[in-house]
Amino acid sequence: MDIAVWGTGSYVPERVVDNDEVGARAGVDDAWITAKTGIKERRWVADDQATSDLAIAAARAAVASAGVAVEDLTAVIVATSSPDHPQPPTAVYVQNALGAVNAAAFDMNAVCSGFVFATAVASRMIAGGGGHAVVIGADVYSRVLNPEDRRTVVLFGDGAGAVVLGPAKSKGHGVVATQLHTFGDMNDRIIVPAGGSRIPMEDRHYETGLAYFTMQGRAVKEFVLEQLPPMVEEFLASAGVSPEEVDHFVPHQANGLMLAELLPALKLSRATMHDTVQRYGNTGAASVGITLDDAARAGRLQPGDLILLAGFGGGMAAGLALLRW
Repeated sequence: MDIAVWGTGSYVPERVVDNDEVGARAGVDDAWITAKTGIKERRWVADDQATSDLAIAAARAAVASAGVAVEDLTAVIVATSSPDHPQPPTAVYVQNALGAVNAAAFDMNAVCSGFVFATAVASRMIAGGGGHAVVIGADVYSRVLNPEDRRTVVLFGDGAGAVVLGPAKSKGHGVVATQLHTFGDMNDRIIVPAGGSRIPMEDRHYETGLAYFTMQGRAVKEFVLEQLPPMVEEFLASAGVSPEEVDHFVPHQANGLMLAELLPALKLSRATMHDTVQRYGNTGAASVGITLDDAARAGRLQPGDLILLAGFGGGMAAGLALLRW
């Protein structure tokens, strides 16, 4: 059974945080942030918002776009590394809010690759058992950022992006192929040390820095620029597709300058790279879904177009998906 995207949706909080605001405590200004990241602003949650609130709004938009009854949803999957609580899964709040009483609901954590990982899992679930799945990437990183760490606080925004997957309405359209990679020996490149069973959260961890998101920025950039091009080349070859056939590239919105450097290395000569990083920053697992929805709602994706999704981030991990729109 061919599995296709029936609808897309996204949500970002109302609060706009510009470079002057975020840079003040970090000791940098708008010019520095723009030059280093290409980011001009990002959205952060209100005090009463959590990851599930963002995920619910994005899921509702995707379900409305798909024209699917919530009773027909058989899976609700939330890709996040910033859940509402350690348990239960954030997905159960989404399922309950949607009224998707026939859907199994669970979370996945593959950090910034999570949306693509969840899309791969959901497409296989539907192919084997039918129904429809709503896949949501959602993260609230603003609550785990050190406001004085210019390496991280300027990069991240909050948001959620979603798709509804279901049986393809016409042959040859849908999820052509997926491929997932994990490099567990690089597990220290991106980490929030405290808050789990190894280092339970304590107030003092905010002073020591263990409560905050940390990233080895240079090592992460090297990973992406060195590992992703050969991964994409092998992935497309295994799918029987040449790089010149790809019409659209929707990558994780890690850093605008890094994406500009990455694109030529992928040799996607005809592809349009879609980006939202200037407006929303790096929204973690949400970024691929947000950017796909942005392109879809703007009418930039046409029937028959070939779309390459690429997620990459903590783990380290990378996920690739090829869609025929």
